[in-house]
Amino acid sequence: MPAWDPASLTLTGNAAATDTNGSAGWFEPNAPISALTFVFTQRSGLPVYQTWFASLARDITGTVAATTGSPGGATLTLRDAEGAVVATTTSAPDGSYAFTGVQASDGYTVTLSPPAGMIAEGARTKPADLAATDAVVDFGMHVIVPVAIGGTVRDTEGTPVPNATVQLAPGITTTTGPDGTYLFDTAAVGTYQVQVVGVPAGYSVIGGPVPVTVPASSETPIVGVDFTLRANPDLSGRVLDAGGGVAGVVVTATSAGGTESVVTEADGSYLFHGLAAGAYTISVAAPPGYTVTGAASRAETVGMSDVTGVDFALARTGAVEGAVTSPSGPVADVGISIQGPTGTTALTTQADGMYATGDLSSGTYTITVTPPPGFVVDGNATRTITITDAGETIGAQDFALAPVTAPPPPPPSTGGSGADTGTAGLTTTELADTGGGDGLAIAAGFAAAVAAIAGGVLALIASRIRRRA
Repeated sequence: MPAWDPASLTLTGNAAATDTNGSAGWFEPNAPISALTFVFTQRSGLPVYQTWFASLARDITGTVAATTGSPGGATLTLRDAEGAVVATTTSAPDGSYAFTGVQASDGYTVTLSPPAGMIAEGARTKPADLAATDAVVDFGMHVIVPVAIGGTVRDTEGTPVPNATVQLAPGITTTTGPDGTYLFDTAAVGTYQVQVVGVPAGYSVIGGPVPVTVPASSETPIVGVDFTLRANPDLSGRVLDAGGGVAGVVVTATSAGGTESVVTEADGSYLFHGLAAGAYTISVAAPPGYTVTGAASRAETVGMSDVTGVDFALARTGAVEGAVTSPSGPVADVGISIQGPTGTTALTTQADGMYATGDLSSGTYTITVTPPPGFVVDGNATRTITITDAGETIGAQDFALAPVTAPPPPPPSTGGSGADTGTAGLTTTELADTGGGDGLAIAAGFAAAVAAIAGGVLALIASRIRRRA
């Protein structure tokens, strides 16, 4: 079979010039011509019959308009009715393009491929009919508008969750609205890892980031990038005393994430709502008039389920009071010690002899009085009391003191004779010689003895008066 060379526009027979009797073939050189000349450089055998058909050539022109950006640089591809590429070209800076000398026929199409960062307006492929005349095929394009990415954040029951923070990329975040929806309306071409990075108190995220790709050839919003949050479990308990629940007690939950406190209700119950998973220390602070019985804190672990029954027990604190007196009245500044389950408390009586203390937890206490100088305890120096969980106030824990009494003087003695004359310890003074002789000395001794006896009697009377007082 002969071969057509489109470069040299030459049809060449077979090289051996062998008999081609009965051979037939179609050769379709596609080139614009104004005249056709056959040149046979070699002939052999019977005449060669050749049929040549010439067709009209027509042009396809058009304009690529750009509402935003430059219209130049777009690629346009011409295909025939079979889909084969006939030619390609690029739009000029003003958007114009042309395919010239195209065989007149129908079934052609022209396809627009916008440059990077731009998108076609309307159809990207349009027909071009050259059967009767030239064809004009125009296109439009514009700079790609960033694609919107959005979705909804809900909890496991399908309820929208407001105020959740969603991140498109580092530094690009938004917050869900009352209906749980969010929207990024300026997402440029590229791939993103959309994720929830902040949740309202009481929630945790189920799942991780969602990959989202914004293609270069689309401005269609990407919706349905949804997330689900799980409501965190609760931790609850009661604070009780012997009479039931205690209201107004502060309970604190401490974890690595911080500290949260609540106050017990009228029935003594409390609730920490929506705690994140982790280890917690739950502690109770006894209000005035109470003390904690048992542990004041508990270690608890929060997982996927609610934690209940984290209870604490309180007991009312008791009080004790009393007075210290002597025969002459109240005694101030007397030391009182109260020893009990939590240690020893030291008190001092007031000017009215009273002492008192409160905030005593349940248990047994020993009260001891220490008399000041010049006094002794009249009766027991210790008392024992018991305070129950009801927190009694125990009064009348009194002590009595008595003053220390001076010992009586020793009895008089007679001196060397051994006979008791009642003048022991008296001295005899020899007076000057007045002629009285021994009579004066005896008179002086008698007077001294009388004075000594009188003094002892007065001292005894004074002591009895003080006791009666």
